[in-house]
Amino acid sequence: MKLKLAKEHVDGENETVSLKDIEKALKEKSSLILYFDQENAHKDLVELVEKFEEKEYSVYLREVKYGLDENDYIYEVHIL
Repeated sequence: MKLKLAKEHVDGENETVSLKDIEKALKEKSSLILYFDQENAHKDLVELVEKFEEKEYSVYLREVKYGLDENDYIYEVHIL
């Protein structure tokens, strides 16, 4: 499964990350905070949460609003 990360700059492009990439990063660090683009399906992010909870991680998913418009949000995922 490939997920789009949130853009770092307005003119930038979205990077993608896979579950294997996230697992590698977690082996190097004990926790991780990732920001995902709103173009990702909510069910894919819930699936990401479930997969890491099966591996005994604590995972938190929430929507972060950054503007007044209803569609101005990104997803924030904490994996501990």
